[in-house]
Amino acid sequence: MEAQLIRRACEGDGRAVRALYNRYSLRVYAVVRRIAGDDDLAEDYAQEAWIRAIRALPTFRGEARFSTWLHRIAVNSALQALRKAKNRRTRETALPDEIPVTHRMGDVLLERRLQEALDRLPDGMRRVLVLHDVEGYTHEEIGQALGVTAGTSKSQLFKARAKMRRMLRGLEPTGREVEAWSV
Repeated sequence: MEAQLIRRACEGDGRAVRALYNRYSLRVYAVVRRIAGDDDLAEDYAQEAWIRAIRALPTFRGEARFSTWLHRIAVNSALQALRKAKNRRTRETALPDEIPVTHRMGDVLLERRLQEALDRLPDGMRRVLVLHDVEGYTHEEIGQALGVTAGTSKSQLFKARAKMRRMLRGLEPTGREVEAWSV
């Protein structure tokens, strides 16, 4: 079924492309959101990932699952966009290092708490944590993708985990919260 859908999409069938988008758009958004750390950026990165994926569809050989192939495109698109943004920022006036974050009161699902803590991590720590612990990249792969050494990746991961533990200290998840995060 999926192989036929991919074949039709490669042939320019708009309905097949739409079906693939409907099937995988949430996954693409989720991975770029974790890397971007921002909803608006994630929307831009996801859109760019889909543009690249649709253009590259004829090159899909089926050696890996389509979802794996698409996931890799999404991660690479987000990382490339981050690198471009970083290069652009070096040419612009610097913004303040710290921006005040307001805390929400009340009980929030674990997913939201984790996402907020993740968003508060410095960019380098967040990227390494997501790429290693969530996406399963090795430190060598992370180093290549981010332009750092494997040792720097390991150090950033250690610091990110420690900072996440401090930010989430005392958090007692309910079964439903754990379920929500693992979806």
